[in-house]
Amino acid sequence: MKRRSRSSVRDTSPPQPSLLNPTTLAILGSVFAIGVGVGIAFSSTATLNPENVASREVIDRSAPNPELCIQYGASAMVTDMRVFVTLNPFNVYVTQPSMRPGCVLRRNNWAILEQKKLVSPEQVRDCKNRMNTFGFTGPLEGSPEIECIYQNEAADNFFLTQPGTVGPKPETDKF
Repeated sequence: MKRRSRSSVRDTSPPQPSLLNPTTLAILGSVFAIGVGVGIAFSSTATLNPENVASREVIDRSAPNPELCIQYGASAMVTDMRVFVTLNPFNVYVTQPSMRPGCVLRRNNWAILEQKKLVSPEQVRDCKNRMNTFGFTGPLEGSPEIECIYQNEAADNFFLTQPGTVGPKPETDKF
């Protein structure tokens, strides 16, 4: 028997160039880096207008009587909302909240409201007896809405309690 011999000539084609050659990788990497840079530039551009509250300074400027508020209290975002609860069947309904700029006065600065005759001595006594303070919306020269408000000690700023942070709360948190 005669064996068939294999042909010594093989079908050899030139190697296919890889899609992941260094030039292609460099181009893709640079496009990715440029995309990330452009994305960061767009997302970190703060437009400081009333629709976009991006900083404490915007809130301070928007407060009623901003100079007085910063000196004698703290500017605030006031949320008005109503909650309706039905018992049979049990359901909770919430109105659309409305947000307005406001101001919270420190307890030792209530004289400002008393001098302008915006609160009565009885209101001051009632608010003081409950260890509360006053907050208001609207300019004091106009017709402000003034409320005796309670500082909720249970509401913490969880951004300040990150792992690794230490130190007591500053005394400026007490109103």
